[in-house]
Amino acid sequence: MARVISVYLPKWPIDRLRRTGGDVMPASDRPFVVAGSERNRQVVTAATDAACAAGIRVGMPLTKARVLVPGLVVENADPAADAQSLKRLALWLLQRFSPVVAVDPPDGIVVESTGSDHLHGGEAAMLDAIVGRLAMSGIAAKVAIADTWGAAHALARFRRETIVVANSAHGPQILEPLPLWALRIDDATAHGLVKLGFRTVGDVLAQPRAPLVRRFGTELGRRIDHALGQAVEPIEPLRPDDIVEVRRSFAEPIGAAETIARYVGKLVVALCMELDRRGLGARRLDLVCHRVDSGVEAVRVGTATPVRDVKRLTRLLCDKIETIAPGFGIELMTIAATVAEPLHARQSATTLIETAPTDISNLIDVLSNRIGERGVYRFAAVASDVPERSVQRISPLAADTGSAWPDHWPRPSRLLLRPEVIETMALLPDHPPAWFSWRGIRRRIKRADGPERVFGEWWRADAELVAVRDYFRVEDDAGERFWVYRAGDGENAETGSHRWFMHGIFG
Repeated sequence: MARVISVYLPKWPIDRLRRTGGDVMPASDRPFVVAGSERNRQVVTAATDAACAAGIRVGMPLTKARVLVPGLVVENADPAADAQSLKRLALWLLQRFSPVVAVDPPDGIVVESTGSDHLHGGEAAMLDAIVGRLAMSGIAAKVAIADTWGAAHALARFRRETIVVANSAHGPQILEPLPLWALRIDDATAHGLVKLGFRTVGDVLAQPRAPLVRRFGTELGRRIDHALGQAVEPIEPLRPDDIVEVRRSFAEPIGAAETIARYVGKLVVALCMELDRRGLGARRLDLVCHRVDSGVEAVRVGTATPVRDVKRLTRLLCDKIETIAPGFGIELMTIAATVAEPLHARQSATTLIETAPTDISNLIDVLSNRIGERGVYRFAAVASDVPERSVQRISPLAADTGSAWPDHWPRPSRLLLRPEVIETMALLPDHPPAWFSWRGIRRRIKRADGPERVFGEWWRADAELVAVRDYFRVEDDAGERFWVYRAGDGENAETGSHRWFMHGIFG
């Protein structure tokens, strides 16, 4: 079943101005609005949280807003600039999250996420990543995912939660409590329904369709069908002007997996020829299949390095064919290199000169596209004495960070995700524990080495200015070795709680 994400930007004109205006924009705690023309008068089209707290609302006449807030900062609305920036933002989402992305003006973006969520750790993780990345760019957003564009659009705008994940095959019940405007109907129709006593989407759905359509026109029925998935609402994928793309239309729709795979191979050959002409290699490929019923099926694959090898790219795409539902047939197929990077020819190694290094990028590509990019990584050292901060996940083929783990003291082969409290007894201030109890098992210490003192990183937080840890390597009667520490120096209470923790296990 198709899944659609609606990204709602409630303060898009404000956020766009702050991103482009920089330091000349007013402080965030100062009331600030954007004003535009409506019926020969100036009205507020967007307002900051500070302006809303002062009583200003979107749609309010600008003269009234100035009376409520003397010295109100006002910027003129620029719908053309808003639309252009919204398109650029949609292209950014296209490169990072899904092959099917379209603008939903004036303040939204729609994303067809079917087949892409597993690359980001699932639907919830994907939505969280979208909101988080937009927040880091200074853009407030609310997102929702549902079975239809209409349902996702309604949930993103009329639910209070920042992230809404509707269950697959959720039905109309999830829309029934929402106000009438959630159906994306015009104000005249909505006010007409209100006069008749309708308040929510559920009130409309409970009534026979024919009388409503006869009174308010076919647009109301069409919007209801879109929200419920009873009528197809195609999403026209957005494409950059300079994208490398090839396409093939079919006089007779195709649907068999073997036929799809054959034409994928032909299109990849044409794509690689164009990439070679431009001196590029593909890092991300999108296969988009347009069905005869206006539906769109999309597949996205990525590579760890720039690639234009026909056999390799064809295999990655063909491995995903089973996720494509051709329906009544596919009439148009496109393959686009959404992300491409320079790739120059290199002389291959010869046995007389050197041995070519082992290339595992093909294996990494296969695994990443099956389990997601987050599932394939390697560990790298970070310049930090605090153990849990001294390691990070990086791409399998990323360059070395230049940092190394300390070698003056051994480190455990397994570091716990979080230190776990243990019960123990030890002589203060610098003796190792005589025994400890961890996860319900009491162990007597036979040998111990330490302490190794680790100081807090005072530049991160004031609380770490005097914080210390004393680490010990201990071995029990069974020969198992553990890495434990005491929070504090054993004398001064301000250095730590003096509780003991299990932090690692030696192999």
